[in-house]
Amino acid sequence: MWLCAAWVYTVSGRERQGREMFKQKRIGIMGTGRMASVMAGTVRKMKNVKCHGVASRSEERAQQFADEYGIKVAYTSYEEMMIDDKLDLIYIATPHSEHYANMKLCIENGKNVLCEKAFTANAAQAEEILALANEKGVFVAEAMWTRYMPMLTTIKGILNSGIIGEPVMLTANLGYPIAAKKKLTDPALAGGALLDLGVYTLNFAAMMFGREIEKMESSCILADTGVDASESITITYKGGQMAVLNSTMNGLSDRRGVIYGPKGYIAVENINNFAAVTVYDTNYKVMKSEKAPKQITGYEYEVSACLEAIEKGQKECWEMPHQETLFIMKQMDELRAQWGVAYPFETTEILTGEVEDTIPQNTDLQA
Repeated sequence: MWLCAAWVYTVSGRERQGREMFKQKRIGIMGTGRMASVMAGTVRKMKNVKCHGVASRSEERAQQFADEYGIKVAYTSYEEMMIDDKLDLIYIATPHSEHYANMKLCIENGKNVLCEKAFTANAAQAEEILALANEKGVFVAEAMWTRYMPMLTTIKGILNSGIIGEPVMLTANLGYPIAAKKKLTDPALAGGALLDLGVYTLNFAAMMFGREIEKMESSCILADTGVDASESITITYKGGQMAVLNSTMNGLSDRRGVIYGPKGYIAVENINNFAAVTVYDTNYKVMKSEKAPKQITGYEYEVSACLEAIEKGQKECWEMPHQETLFIMKQMDELRAQWGVAYPFETTEILTGEVEDTIPQNTDLQA
C-alpha cells in the first residue's frame, strides 16, 4: 500500500471534531480584518475558550471590534497586549508583511502564537521566528486550517487504502476574483496570489504526496504592480508522481483537488475548506462519498489543536509542524525567484531559488 512519505495520520488525533481537551483558555486577536472576524465569531461558539482581548493599529477599530464580538479588552496598541498575562494564545491575522514583526513581538514577550498563513513573507523570516521561539521556549504554529481539519484524516485514509491503486498524479486549483483588494496587489504588503491562494494548492500537494521533490517548474502572469496574479505550478516527485497546481486572484475556480490512480480517482471539493470527498472507479461511477462533519467555521480545529498542545507543554502542533511550514515557505521562495517577484523589504540573498528538505524530523510530536 502506498503511503505519503512525509508522515502518517492517525484517526484519533483528528477526530476531536470540536471537543476541547483542555481547561478554560483565553485567546487574544491581533488584527481586526475579515479573518479576525471569523475567528472571533468562531471562538464565541466554542467551549472552554474565550476571546479575552483584541489589538489593532487603530485603538478606535479595536474598540469597535471588541464591542461587536463581546470581547472584554480592547488594547490601545500591540505593545499593551503584551503586558496582559491572562492570554494563553495570540492569533495573528494581519497582512503577510506584518507577520514577522508581530510574531517577534509576541515571542520576545513570551506569548504563544497562532499566525495566519502564509506564515511569513519568506523562508528566512520563518527560520528566524522559529529559532527565536525555540530559544524562548514559546509555542508557535501556522494557521493553515486545512491541516487541522478532521476531514483530512478521511481523505488520507481513502488515499492510503489503495482504492484507486498507487496514485500517479494530482491536480489542485484555487481562484477568486479578489485582485481589487490592496493587500493582494501591494508588493509592500507581500501581496500576490501565491501567499494568499497558491499556498493552499502547495499544502494540498504536500499533504497528499509528501516532500520528496525531484523538480518544480512554473509559469506566472504578473499584475501591473509586479506581484503574481496567476500561476501554474508543476511538481515532479522522486517516486514518479506529479502535481499540477493552479491559482489566481483574477477569476473564480472550482476549488477542486483530484488525485488520480490506475483504479480510479479521488475528487476533493474545496481544497481550502474541505467539503466532501468522492471516489470514482474506472467507469466514472461513484464508489464512495463522504461529506465533511458539521463545524462552526473550521477555525475551531486549529484553535483546539494549539491549546491542546500548549496544555501538554508542546511548542508546535503535530498537525502543522515547523518542518512543514518551512518547507512550504522555501517552495514559495523558489517560485517567486523563478518569476522575478520580490518584495521591497527583502534583500537579494533571501530568494535562493532552491528548495532542499534539510529540516530534521521531530520525532517527539505525536497525534
